[in-house]
Amino acid sequence: MKISLEQVRKVATLARLALPEEELHTLTGQMDAILSYVDKLDELDVADIVPTAHAVPVENALRADEECPSIGLDKALANAPTAVNGCFRVPRVIE
Repeated sequence: MKISLEQVRKVATLARLALPEEELHTLTGQMDAILSYVDKLDELDVADIVPTAHAVPVENALRADEECPSIGLDKALANAPTAVNGCFRVPRVIE
């Protein structure tokens, strides 16, 4: 067996799961089967495989950072509910 009943008990405790004894035995068998299946990956020859972060090539989708003129104060404040002295007026949040 790849995993013992005590290890499953410890994992259940760490996950704060109160499991009955019969369910612990069932989970031990299931987790052992999962770990045995994962061990099959060790049989693969990956010596010539290049490690990748993505399955397909990914390029940065950001636009170029170019300087451009701003919209100006009048246009910025045009949609403001209220403006005072060239600033947005917002409700007071601190008493």
